[in-house]
Amino acid sequence: MTSQTYISSLERRHQDLERKIEQEMRHPARDALLIAALKRKKLELKDEMTRAQGEVTTH
Repeated sequence: MTSQTYISSLERRHQDLERKIEQEMRHPARDALLIAALKRKKLELKDEMTRAQGEVTTH
């Protein structure tokens, strides 16, 4: 897997999490723990994207 393919994969997963968070936020009986976990995972993916993009620019 090339670096750009990996970054694209991370971006898709990040967008999927954003949609899941938005969907859960609209739900009348939303699960705060689930939302917090999804947000944490989304931040982890963003950090990974930043690292991967940094590696692309330094190589």
